Amino acid sequence: MASIFASIVFLVILLIIVIGGVFLQIWLSKNESKWLGLILPIITFAFSLIAVAGMAAFTHTGPFVQHSQYMNGELVTTVISEGGGREVIPGAIGGVIYTFIIMNVPTVILLIIYKAVRGKKNRQRDVERMSLQDL
Repeated sequence: MASIFASIVFLVILLIIVIGGVFLQIWLSKNESKWLGLILPIITFAFSLIAVAGMAAFTHTGPFVQHSQYMNGELVTTVISEGGGREVIPGAIGGVIYTFIIMNVPTVILLIIYKAVRGKKNRQRDVERMSLQDL
C-alpha cells in the first residue's frame, strides 16, 4: 500500500515538473531575446550528450573480461577472452544511438514550443508594423 502511495506521489511530482517546464519554456520563448527561449533545449541536449558519453565510457567493447575476487585473503584476477569483442560493438553503437534519440525527445518538444511561440510573436509584430504603416 505504501509503495502505491509513493508511486502516485512520484507521478504527481513528475507531472508538476513537466507542466512547469512547459510553462517556463513558453515564458522564456516570449521574451525579446531569442536566446532565453533556447536555454532549456540546450540544457536537455547537453544532458543527452552526457548520457551518451557515459555509455561510451562505461560500455565494454574489448576482447577481454577481467574478473577479480578475493580467495584466502589474496586478490585473484581472472581474464577471460570473448573471442575478439567484434560482436559487442554493433550492439553498443545501437544502444548509444537509441539513448541519444530517446534523450533528445524533450529537446525536440521544447524546440517545437519555442518555434510556435516565436512564430506567433513574430506574426503579431508584423501585424503591428503593418497597422502603423497604414496610419
